[in-house]
Amino acid sequence: MMILDAARVLLPFVIAFAIGIAIAPILTHYLFKYKAWKKKGGKGKGLGDSRGTPLFDDLHREREVSTPRMGGILIWASTVVTVLLLWLVATFFGEPFAGFDFVDRGQTWLPLVALLIGAGIGLFDDFLEITQSTGGLSLKWRLMFVSLFGIVAGWWFYDKLDVSAIGIPFIGPFELGPLFILFFWFVTIAIYASGVIDGIDGLAGGIFGIIFLAYAGIAFAQEQVALAAFASTVAGGIFAFLWFNVPPARFYMSETGSMALTLALTVTAFSSDVLGDGVGVAVLPIIALPLTVTVLASVLQVISKKVFKKKLFRIAPIHHHFETMGWPPYKVTMRYWIITIIAGVFGLAIALL
Repeated sequence: MMILDAARVLLPFVIAFAIGIAIAPILTHYLFKYKAWKKKGGKGKGLGDSRGTPLFDDLHREREVSTPRMGGILIWASTVVTVLLLWLVATFFGEPFAGFDFVDRGQTWLPLVALLIGAGIGLFDDFLEITQSTGGLSLKWRLMFVSLFGIVAGWWFYDKLDVSAIGIPFIGPFELGPLFILFFWFVTIAIYASGVIDGIDGLAGGIFGIIFLAYAGIAFAQEQVALAAFASTVAGGIFAFLWFNVPPARFYMSETGSMALTLALTVTAFSSDVLGDGVGVAVLPIIALPLTVTVLASVLQVISKKVFKKKLFRIAPIHHHFETMGWPPYKVTMRYWIITIIAGVFGLAIALL
């Protein structure tokens, strides 16, 4: 049975990767045909920086107006096609294929819905980004949508699934009561904020792919096979995207990818927590260490500039700081991948103890 369950997790990963590779030329054709890139390079004025982002603009302005956005479509599209394909095969052919259908109300509906909601909002933002010189949705509107999702999803876990605690390694469940909803919202915002790690070819794709594989391992160990299959499917789609995103990137993930992945990761982490008698949320800062460091460094940068009128880093997010130090982008990317693998293995080990 364990061998069959392992196949139910691993096969969707391969199928999603193959589907992503197959649809990439079609996506590429239309992205270039309709010139789906920013009309104006650079970030402009950012959060806590009234002077704009001249260092980032110098590093990335040229490619931002010639490389298509919306590459994240490849990730969630390959995931959705894989889900539908396995469901159709299971429906029409029955056993032995029925076991590969991982659409499960108790395990995968919520993370799948989170993926699609994030994809839709992000796609709208990207559409505005490539059609208007003023850019996409403002940070205020994006945070409002993400906050609304976090509150509603947190309420669903609390009220519908009777989840009011989080698992703590070596201790057990820690009861939060109604504060669980607020905590869910906070984690959602924090993970979404980590999406700013997108910005160097191959960086975000490799990191998120490793993270989702780690959570596939956690869910599998908890015997949540459907959730593990979902996480591995997303990872397969990410690696298909990564195939075309390594330097020089054919397209960028952009908001439709990063928002979809961050919202899906939030729900996946909570689904692999007390629902699976585990510690999925507590190990998230470890498994997603580069994301954690990115958020903390960005927050510290803003605080330092506001309070002390001085930058801690040459530029934030911190991976661009390493670029300004002279690290080639590919070196930043590969070292981040290595760190994520090590952190993912360590977090997975803690979760399994």
